[in-house]
Amino acid sequence: MEGVNQTLQVIEFLFLGFSGMPRGQPFFFLLFLAIYLITLVANSMIFILIQLDSRLHSPMYYFLSHLSCLDICYSSVTLPTILVNLLRQQPTISYNECMAQMFFLMSFAGTESALLAVMAYDRYAAICEPLHYTQLMGRKVRVPLAMASWVWGMIDSAIHTALATDLAFCAANKIHHIFCDVPPLLKIACSDTYTNEMALHIASVFVGLSPFLLVVISYVYILSTILKIRSSTGRRKTFSTCAAHLITVIVYFGMINLNYNRPSAGYSLGVDTLISMLYCIVPPMLNPLIYSFRNKEVKGALQKLLSIQEKDDAFLGKH
Repeated sequence: MEGVNQTLQVIEFLFLGFSGMPRGQPFFFLLFLAIYLITLVANSMIFILIQLDSRLHSPMYYFLSHLSCLDICYSSVTLPTILVNLLRQQPTISYNECMAQMFFLMSFAGTESALLAVMAYDRYAAICEPLHYTQLMGRKVRVPLAMASWVWGMIDSAIHTALATDLAFCAANKIHHIFCDVPPLLKIACSDTYTNEMALHIASVFVGLSPFLLVVISYVYILSTILKIRSSTGRRKTFSTCAAHLITVIVYFGMINLNYNRPSAGYSLGVDTLISMLYCIVPPMLNPLIYSFRNKEVKGALQKLLSIQEKDDAFLGKH
């Protein structure tokens, strides 16, 4: 009961992420607002295009629609709170809101790791097993894979959040970060954090390393198949469909590993903030640009939608 009573003494947390740069807060507010708006508009547009255009009703775009929805949720967990706190003199969050933010943040992070692995498998099936692609990625396969990715992330997050609620914080309520996450909370806890740290390391294997290894294995087979293509144009075209995904995977898994498997001493506050931005704030904005807007089919669907809209506007203007 002593640990519970100590935990209850902390009713809110104070973020120190931007405390060292008070004059820069208006700049950061505009920067994060721009990132959030771009993320919402770009991902919503991709999701709507995939739903409306029958040419985009393939397994690859099905997973892209899930990624777009996930990125909207992912950025909405942290950025609105960051924007509000940049306007406050005291950037705070209540204890319950902090636990909720941490749960959803880790849930979406785990889901994205799994979904990136599923998307790599989809590219493997399309390039290495083209004759069996329809069977390998049929509706009875792709829907459970997408749903399993979401459940995977939620189960992992529920474990970490449950363990975090048992931590005692005594009088320490200053988080050296810009949002609630497990590593910064462990730094200020006054109770034993061994179980929490072990859970993070175990999760890094199953939720971080395992999906990454699946991606690597998929791309070993993909690259092997690409090298067998005789036409250089064909090799370039096939590889271009995978290059963006591969770059995003390397950056995302690299940053998430730095975030959750850093040395116990950690990094400076500025470096912590930068790593957090790179793994959970910037990628949701970049994913639509990397995956979709460079894609000819998505561009065609967007042009088709815009031309229909122009015709409707012209028709309404005449009447």
